[in-house]
Amino acid sequence: MLRAHGPRHGRDHRAHPFWRAVGVLSVALLTFGFSAVSAFQYLTSSKIDPVRFKGLAGDPPPVDPAAGDSLNILLIGSDDRSGENETIGGADPGMRSDTTIVMHVSSDRNRIEMVSIPRDSLVKVPECRTTNGKTIPAVREAMFNSAFAKGWDTGGDMDSAAACAVATVQANTNLRIDHVVIVDFAGFQKMVDAVGGVDLCLEKAMKDARYTGLDLPAGMQRLDGVQALQYARARHVTGTDGSDTSRIGRQQQLLGALAAEVLSKNVFTDTLALTRFVGAVTDSLHMDPDLKDTRNAVGIAYSMRGIDTSKIVFTTVPSGPDSRNPNRIRWSSQADDVWAALATDRPILDVLDPPAPEPSGSPTVDSPPTAEPDPPTGVTTVDHVQQSANQVCGA
Repeated sequence: MLRAHGPRHGRDHRAHPFWRAVGVLSVALLTFGFSAVSAFQYLTSSKIDPVRFKGLAGDPPPVDPAAGDSLNILLIGSDDRSGENETIGGADPGMRSDTTIVMHVSSDRNRIEMVSIPRDSLVKVPECRTTNGKTIPAVREAMFNSAFAKGWDTGGDMDSAAACAVATVQANTNLRIDHVVIVDFAGFQKMVDAVGGVDLCLEKAMKDARYTGLDLPAGMQRLDGVQALQYARARHVTGTDGSDTSRIGRQQQLLGALAAEVLSKNVFTDTLALTRFVGAVTDSLHMDPDLKDTRNAVGIAYSMRGIDTSKIVFTTVPSGPDSRNPNRIRWSSQADDVWAALATDRPILDVLDPPAPEPSGSPTVDSPPTAEPDPPTGVTTVDHVQQSANQVCGA
């Protein structure tokens, strides 16, 4: 038997509470959606300034994504001559690596050790794949910087160049490379300018007018980005032997002064200043995606905020002229000790300059304090750079 139905317009609304709720919610969502769009358009217009509270409202400290693990970062100075770099260094269709440094950050974040690899080093170059699917065959022995160049020439991009350089470093050092930073001419200038310049003490005047335009008098100098780059690139400096190893020594001195500048500004302890600084630096440099992420870079930098300047060490891989070609460099047996120390997260100063045995007996109350010893030959620390500047330039 069929039930009789009343007219549709007379249906009892209480019989369908679910659909009534859906209707109300739909109206609310539409209203909110329109309001949200309007608010977004208003906020992004030029009528008001955005509110930036990050770093000012007691935010949690930055997180180190690799906390508890040591890090090996490959720093590569490229001889790129395109775009801005062409204006600085002149046109050149190729891509070469100029300076290469293995930067080791200890697991406890209390040490930074930087080992320069001369570009003329004779090393084995392993097989390397490039982004276009091509494979570069291994070479039993070649100049170190040929790996970066062949990667670029074959793959045609920075990824391929960096991959071949990383493969070569790993094959010759047995180190794991975690990150890559590539610095071109323009990027280096911007990095120095981001900290407002750097103070450098020169024992004598330096001039390299023909190749880089460097022309600095003796004494304490405040270098801007342009002058710092000239100093870093200069090889044919009056009064020097013009070798790549002598230039490496000057570059280490400059990097030490740059590190002292950053630490003196307490950038690492001020999260807002650190975020701004890291943002400026990462925008100027080529990095792998993990390190390019500002949050990761800030977290790693913040974890090193308490580092002592005497624990930031610069050296060059132990080496000497090749017996058959004095224009080439061959690593010595001590290089194996340096790479092994980094691989096991031990201080490289322990293998470059073994600690002296502890003296017998205890020091008396009247014993004078022991002076901080100079680092071994070929080793520079940020602390030593500052001490030398004080002695020579009275800084």
